[in-house]
Amino acid sequence: MARPKADLPAAAALLALADGEGRLAVRVTPGARSEGVEIVDGRVLVKVRTKPEDGKASAAVLALLAQALGVAPSKVEMLRGATSREKLFRIPQD
Repeated sequence: MARPKADLPAAAALLALADGEGRLAVRVTPGARSEGVEIVDGRVLVKVRTKPEDGKASAAVLALLAQALGVAPSKVEMLRGATSREKLFRIPQD
């Protein structure tokens, strides 16, 4: 049985939460039952199924965030938080 698609907010809603330099703060939940990106109280929450080992969860977060923004994963850059639940990404400002 195929896994359900991730719940993703509108790209414009995510872009609105980025600062003037295109930085977006994200709170991550690795090892979650379902994948998705949510906006709760002005914060971006990302849930991924991947376990936090050897950077696999961070890579999954980056890929899911890029999918939510509708851009290639190479356009999204992690600035801070490779081993933390609090991550900072630079996203393209289009």
